[in-house]
Amino acid sequence: MNALVPLPVLLPLCVTGLKLAIGPRLQRFQRFITLAVLGAVLVLSVLLMVAADRHGPLTVHLGDFAPPIGITLVADRLAGLMLTVSSAVTLLVNLYSLGQGMADRDDQTPVGVFHPAYLILVAGVSCTFLAGDLVNLYVGFEIMLVASFVLLTIGGTATRIRAGSTYVIISLFSSVLFLVAIAMTYSVAGTVNFAQLAVRLQEVPLGVRTLLEAMLLTVFAIKAAVFPLAAWLPDSYPTAPAPVTAVFAGLLTKVGVYSMLRTQTLLFPGHRLGDVLMLAALASMVVGILGAVAQTDLKRVLSFTLISHIGYMVFGIALAGRGSIGGAIVYVAHHITVQTTLFLVAGLIERRDGTTELTRLGGLAKTAPLLSVLFFVPAMNLAGIPPLSGFIGKLGLMRAGVDNGGGWAWALVAGSAATSLLTLYVMAKVWNLAFWRDAPPGTEGEGVVLESAGDEPGDESGDDEDGGATGSGSGLPVPAGAVVSAGFLGQSITTTKRLPWPMLVATGAAVALGLLYTVLGGPLTTFTDAAAAELLARTPYIEAVLGR
Repeated sequence: MNALVPLPVLLPLCVTGLKLAIGPRLQRFQRFITLAVLGAVLVLSVLLMVAADRHGPLTVHLGDFAPPIGITLVADRLAGLMLTVSSAVTLLVNLYSLGQGMADRDDQTPVGVFHPAYLILVAGVSCTFLAGDLVNLYVGFEIMLVASFVLLTIGGTATRIRAGSTYVIISLFSSVLFLVAIAMTYSVAGTVNFAQLAVRLQEVPLGVRTLLEAMLLTVFAIKAAVFPLAAWLPDSYPTAPAPVTAVFAGLLTKVGVYSMLRTQTLLFPGHRLGDVLMLAALASMVVGILGAVAQTDLKRVLSFTLISHIGYMVFGIALAGRGSIGGAIVYVAHHITVQTTLFLVAGLIERRDGTTELTRLGGLAKTAPLLSVLFFVPAMNLAGIPPLSGFIGKLGLMRAGVDNGGGWAWALVAGSAATSLLTLYVMAKVWNLAFWRDAPPGTEGEGVVLESAGDEPGDESGDDEDGGATGSGSGLPVPAGAVVSAGFLGQSITTTKRLPWPMLVATGAAVALGLLYTVLGGPLTTFTDAAAAELLARTPYIEAVLGR
């Protein structure tokens, strides 16, 4: 079973090489092999999760070189669960993108871009979850950075280039800081292998250990969009096409949270920066949700709720107890799925009505009942309405805070409750404006052509995807501050009331996956509690890697 550990990384990379060799030819075949490899990664992830639960952490030393020389990949309960959830989400988002007509549809593009970049992104995510040392964790981050920059800026519109540039500048800064932290860690411990660091860092002077912890936390907080290091996110994500935004919002920030979970439990047990993390968690929850309250564009609303709910995960990490770590793991799995689903729904609304600006939407509950259900269920899940999985995760975290009994813990419990209520308010606001009320006069109409983001006036390029009418024209007036989107490769897109079935099926499956966490709430919490115990014990991981 150990031989399966590298495959979630290797399979997408190998298929990427094949797809680049094929180029823009055989588009149906390329779409098929993309879905096939993502399905295979999902199956492998489930097998690894089950095996790690039954037999303990699985390890492989590539090239049969032992640490600290060789590359070590490790699949324990936490890594297996993250791989499974991320693989399911990336498979559904890819199906959604096919329905949107996003993949390899531009004759001006000499090489198929979307599928290779998407698979590289999947490989980077898998590498991060399986990395057994700081260097390969860094490599996973950089693989994701390269792929994500391509996906954010593909099409070359001005808005996407500007947003992508901001994203890359911030990411490169965090990468440089990460490299400095890795160099300092190696200089004091003589290794970057997690298992060896778990032993050797305990002999490092406390001040040096605290500095290393602070540097790594800063890096991961930037990746996870923890306040006050989250200003880049609301302007970067909403400009991308819906599938790209969905997978970014669902996965990329959680990679930072996963890295915090891994390093804080394995390398820095009993960490000294717990109070700082609690403050950051509380600030993220409050500032993020207040930002969401102030928005009138659905994509920006969801971007700010993303920042807010990262605070719940940091809350669990900061308390550093078995109940809080288990609750944080539940909430990570829940939030990956629910946040991705809501961004997919936002893409459906934009495809149907030409905008996600709430002041220009209305009447969807009557005219699009299926779309209304697809929004309502994950929205209530995000708000934490019982008995949905959001409630399960929040309840676990708040119980851990009450059990802790500290002043900061009680402040976080109160902040969590207030944030949940404000999240419910925000979701009710979106429901009322976009779904419940009547549509504002003059905003209806099928076949409206949306201009590309950053297009010059008079640019009348069209796109016939989704069977909609093509032609020249301009979209409805865009209010100041609204998010203007375009097709995958920068073309205009035409609204259509008949949404492509793959988009609806993928979104419905994502909703069902979120509900599955509720149905399997008992086994899920049992699994995450065991994962938390394993993380805090540290011994199973160290023995699996070092063979002690």
